[in-house]
Amino acid sequence: MTTTAALRVEGLGVRYGALVALEGVSWEVQPGELLGIIGPNGAGKSSCYEAVTAMVARQGRVFLGGMDVTEVPPYGLAGRGLKRAFQQNAFFDDLSVLDNMMAVLGGVAYSGLLASIVTPRAAARRRDEAARFAAGQLERFGVPAAYHALSPKEIPYGVQRMLSIALAFGDGAEVLMLDEPAAGLGGEDMARLVALLSDLKKEGVALVVIEHHMDLIMAVANRICVLDLGRQLALGLPSEIQHDERVLEAYLGRKQ
Repeated sequence: MTTTAALRVEGLGVRYGALVALEGVSWEVQPGELLGIIGPNGAGKSSCYEAVTAMVARQGRVFLGGMDVTEVPPYGLAGRGLKRAFQQNAFFDDLSVLDNMMAVLGGVAYSGLLASIVTPRAAARRRDEAARFAAGQLERFGVPAAYHALSPKEIPYGVQRMLSIALAFGDGAEVLMLDEPAAGLGGEDMARLVALLSDLKKEGVALVVIEHHMDLIMAVANRICVLDLGRQLALGLPSEIQHDERVLEAYLGRKQ
C-alpha cells in the first residue's frame, strides 16, 4: 500500500540574480522517517531549507501530507504541521526557560484579555494546565526541571540546543525541520540528541535534518539527500550514500 509522504518537494530551485543556488531538487519524507540533507559547504543545503519553508523566492512545488502548499506563506505552514528550528539558538533571554516554552504555545496557554477579565479563574486554570504541559514537553526534549526557572543564557549549551528543538516542536508537528542540531555537541549531549530524534521517529514525526556531523546522520537517517553546487548529487539509503563514488569525490576530492 502506498502511503502519502508527510513532505514532498518537486523541482526546487533558488536563484539570487545570476547565481543558481539550487536547481531541480526533489525528495520526500514519510511519517516516522528522517531524511538527512548533507553536502560540502556551499552545496545549497540552507537554500533548500529556506525554499521548502517559503523563506526565499523559489521554483518548484511543495506538498504537505499530499496537499499542495506551494503558495502558503511561511507563517501559514506551522498551522499545517510543518515546523522548523534555526541553526542559531534563538530565545527570549528575559523570560525563563519555562516561559519561553509557554510563549510558543500561544493561545493554548493564554486566554484573551476579555476572557481573563470575565472568567479569571478559568483563565488561571488554563495557564496552570499549560504550564504543566510546557514543563512536561521540556523534560521530554531533554531540558530538566532544574533549568526551567533560569534564563536560557544561564543553561549549558547542550541543553540550549535541546531547548531550541523543543521550542520549534511546540505542542506538536507533523514535519520538523532541523538545521545542524548537532552543532557544537559531543559525548552525552550527542547521545541525547540521537535518542530524541529516534523517539520522534517512533512517534510518527517526519524529520528533515541538515547536518555536517556524519556519524549522527548515518546513525538516525532512513535516507540521505546529497547536494553539491546547488544540485542533487545522490538520494538513497545511508549504506548506498557511503559507497557512492560521486559523493566520495564531492566530499574528499577523489574516488575510493
